Amino acid sequence: MTKRMIIMLAAAIVVFGGVLGFLIFRGIMIQKYIASMGQPPQTVTTVVAKYQEWEPTLDAVGSLKALKGTDITPQLAGIVAEIPFESDSEVKEGDLLVKLANEDDVAKLKALQADADLARLNYDRSKKLVKSRAVSQAQLDTATATLKSALAQVAAQQALVDKKEIRAPFDGRVGIRLVDIGQYLTAGQKITTLQALDPIYVDFTLSQSNVSKISVGQAVAIRTDAYPGQTFTGKVVALDPKLDPATRNIAVRAELANPDHKLLPGMFASVKITTGSKERKLTLPETAITYNPYGETVFLVEKGKPDADGKTPLIARQKFVVTGTTRGDEVAITKGISEGDTVVASGQLKLKNGTPLTINNSQLLPVEAAPNPQDQ
Repeated sequence: MTKRMIIMLAAAIVVFGGVLGFLIFRGIMIQKYIASMGQPPQTVTTVVAKYQEWEPTLDAVGSLKALKGTDITPQLAGIVAEIPFESDSEVKEGDLLVKLANEDDVAKLKALQADADLARLNYDRSKKLVKSRAVSQAQLDTATATLKSALAQVAAQQALVDKKEIRAPFDGRVGIRLVDIGQYLTAGQKITTLQALDPIYVDFTLSQSNVSKISVGQAVAIRTDAYPGQTFTGKVVALDPKLDPATRNIAVRAELANPDHKLLPGMFASVKITTGSKERKLTLPETAITYNPYGETVFLVEKGKPDADGKTPLIARQKFVVTGTTRGDEVAITKGISEGDTVVASGQLKLKNGTPLTINNSQLLPVEAAPNPQDQ
């Protein structure tokens, strides 16, 4: 290699090294500049952790059931002759709802009653004559048996006539009439429904883990989307003595007053059961909690270091917490924060430790112990 080539190679190395050094220096300066600017502040909403009166409850879903309820059906087939009731009306026990044509049955009943009257006369005559030995004891026995048979036939025919008159088995409210006069009914065909609505039952189930927390007499409150914002109260009246082996759930029944007949059998209901006396618990909105596989966390709002202008910024600091029971939109916090701590309620997904914060609580979501979502 000649001397000239060596000089040219050295010059190239010097030039390349200078360019590389300039680029490295420039990158370092850019990084320092970005670092000097700091993180941009993130806008969040906040809440203050505070203690609240918390009544221990269990939540369940249930179905409403009438105190007494049945479909009105005839035992015998026949043609409808009378329908004294009106659809959606109150009836009393024993009120006639439907009468089937029964002329033939009544005529036969009268004939059997005549036979029974004759049998009674023969019995009375034989009873008197047997004392004077005008008739034998065997004749009296025959007269007695004949009378009993005649009376039994009358009773059987009377029962048949009575079955042609379908009456209300208890006080209640009848539904829509499903038959018309002159219509032929088969045995078991539905005429209407009869429901006793006050009081009314709500049936629901609870898991095996809650069996020790439930007992007869405990207060319950239900809500149904048929009446948004209204709560109906009652008490537990019965517990099933056996758990369902498939689900390990226990069936529970509560009774509620229903004087206005607002609650109807078959309605879905959200049930809340009071299981103990009130307690004081530190609470946060559920939106403030970040749930992770390694534990639940929140972001506290704290004061950072003063900047060059002497202002003290607000920054986020992540903190692990231990959560307890929930109540609507609220969560009880058993460990990790203290009363009075300011906690980020929303916007925490874009935060990390030390992120500057801008607080805007103008759009803070409501927190309800018993939220009742409504379709708009």
